[in-house]
Amino acid sequence: MHSISSPAVMHPLSLSASSRFLSQKLLIPCSFFSNFITTHQRYHTNFTKVPTFIRNCTSPPVSAKPSSQIRWNRTKKSEPDKKLQALRELFSRPGIGIDAYIIPSQDAHQSEFIAECYMRRAYISGFTGSAGTVVVTKEKAALWTDGRYFLQAEKQLNSNWILMRAGNPGVPTTSEWLNDVLAPGAKVGIDPFLFSFDAAEELKEAIAKKNHKLVYLYNPNLVDEIWKGSRPTPPNKPIRVHELKYAGVDVASKLSFLRSELLDTCSSAIIVSMLDEIAWLLNLRGSDVPHSPVMYAYLIVEVDGAKLFVDNSKVTPEVLNHLENAGVELKPYDTILSEVESLAAKGAELWFDTSSVNAAIVNTYKSACDRHFEIHVSDRKGNLHNGSNDQSWGPSGVYRASPISLAKAVKNHAELEGMHNSHLRDAAALAQFWVWLEEEVDKEVKLTEVDVADKLLEFRSKQAGFIDTSFDTISGSGANGAIIHYKPEPESCSVVDPKKLFLLDSGAQYVDGTTDVTRTVHFGEPTAREKECFTRVLQGHIALDEAVFPENTPGFVLDAFARSSLWKIGLDYRHGTGHGVGAALNVHEGPQSISFRFGNITPLQKGMIVSNEPGYYEDHAFGIRIENLLCVKEVDTPNRYGGIEYLGFEKLTYVPIQLLVKLSEVGLFEDSGGSIPVCMKSLGNGCILYNCWYYSIQGLIAK
Repeated sequence: MHSISSPAVMHPLSLSASSRFLSQKLLIPCSFFSNFITTHQRYHTNFTKVPTFIRNCTSPPVSAKPSSQIRWNRTKKSEPDKKLQALRELFSRPGIGIDAYIIPSQDAHQSEFIAECYMRRAYISGFTGSAGTVVVTKEKAALWTDGRYFLQAEKQLNSNWILMRAGNPGVPTTSEWLNDVLAPGAKVGIDPFLFSFDAAEELKEAIAKKNHKLVYLYNPNLVDEIWKGSRPTPPNKPIRVHELKYAGVDVASKLSFLRSELLDTCSSAIIVSMLDEIAWLLNLRGSDVPHSPVMYAYLIVEVDGAKLFVDNSKVTPEVLNHLENAGVELKPYDTILSEVESLAAKGAELWFDTSSVNAAIVNTYKSACDRHFEIHVSDRKGNLHNGSNDQSWGPSGVYRASPISLAKAVKNHAELEGMHNSHLRDAAALAQFWVWLEEEVDKEVKLTEVDVADKLLEFRSKQAGFIDTSFDTISGSGANGAIIHYKPEPESCSVVDPKKLFLLDSGAQYVDGTTDVTRTVHFGEPTAREKECFTRVLQGHIALDEAVFPENTPGFVLDAFARSSLWKIGLDYRHGTGHGVGAALNVHEGPQSISFRFGNITPLQKGMIVSNEPGYYEDHAFGIRIENLLCVKEVDTPNRYGGIEYLGFEKLTYVPIQLLVKLSEVGLFEDSGGSIPVCMKSLGNGCILYNCWYYSIQGLIAK
């Protein structure tokens, strides 16, 4: 699954759930499943050459137009939007007085996935994708989203809305659009809790070109005002301790590391607002956010103490004891601003990662510093003529990236072991699921996309340590597979069509790890076009999987590996190739990524986990994506040019990949046991195609 955003490892099965499944030694015929392939380590040394399996481009060119060129199918203008009307009525209320209001997707912690009560952009627009920004003026309403969601937004927005396909040629940014549609000197309102300080400052500077003013509306949030009684209540499920055997490092050691960073930067304290950073640092997990095991909280870590700002009703006696042992004091969640003001009054130099800490917190600190400075100067006016330098008094803050982000991204031994084990169990569930699905399709049972997603959840929930899905399952048949972040709904989803491509992107949260895997399959005979597109996506997947690169290489350098085969025939995809993945944490994490967005220069480091998920999508026709998770590892190269390390990838995903081309078109090698597809060399552990039978991870399912 792509971010803004499953690996295969050669480890024996050690968990009872996986062992019980594999010991059944079921015979599975070679119809749909006989075309699945992945790698097993014992075959790696048997291949002496790798013939090309990408054929010349003989199929017809793309006939489906991109969504940006397709007129929306609207026969008449819909009724006036009552939510928009109610929102606009608030613009002129005393104390507000704005001409436009911006509603982002995020909560106060800049989370990608958020609790239902904070889904303000979805409520006001009807668009439920995870990424997007709404701008409402007195006359217009527009939604910006990226290429993952163009088709979804077309379906969900009514005609009161303008869809802005961000990134497409000629599409203005939100600030450019505001500068164009508003009269000079207008006031643009935002909720400063929902914008990072950096984002708010960038917006302020951009709209100032037309003399517009950015207005911070701390309370109330205008969407909340019209949502009122129907707004879901905030989550309040209990927090749990993430056991040391999964975390690998205790809280005291993590806090010690962070405090050494504070001393190095001459900071008094650091404000931590990213929910996964708090969960990782304190070895806690929650369930406030769907699919992400985090809790809503702020954390202030000082040189000699720490305060966790959280709803006390979520804190169990076990968690309280855990925090007390680590020297962490509890404070009410909504007292964060008053605490920041208090620290500023004491002259504390606070460390902010302004890319994630919201504008409300940073501006509160700045205002408090300015206010106390003015008081200090006023009190000492009589001494100014004596040469005292009051301009040097008072804190100014430290503004730099959070050190927690990188520390969390580089997994320790226990975290990697948990990821390995959880992926094994996850693969067992997926193998059972795919067998079931093939049998149902063979029996001509009509299954909807929701039926399929629900059944997969049923298989996963039987695995040891299962907690939740890691995101909403993307189950897309035919044209729905082209909607990159498609979410099937019971009242509108399609029936799985055995004559069309079927894309399934899913993942799970286990107590010891997080999974994310995508497979695209066909239950019959795919077209020549589908075969070629699938093969080129597969070739890109293999190219990235086998990449070897020098240390200090940022992920964007590798992105072209996955796209090259598609580029050769003029095709591409509108999302990044890889995102970071947390260990029993968020399925999307930074700071690393593999993307065409070259602004991220974070080097890939040993122990980081990233996804490998190239794809191709023909709008209104079909979608293809193949995704594994990879762990960055050191590679023993025969040379070490420059005296540096070279890195590569170890696969964590054990799920087989279907082959949508004839084996004769792929290229076969003779092995002592029979003919093996050469593609197997690069696609990871798990089930392998061998002598026309479906084999398990350890080859325990006999022919």
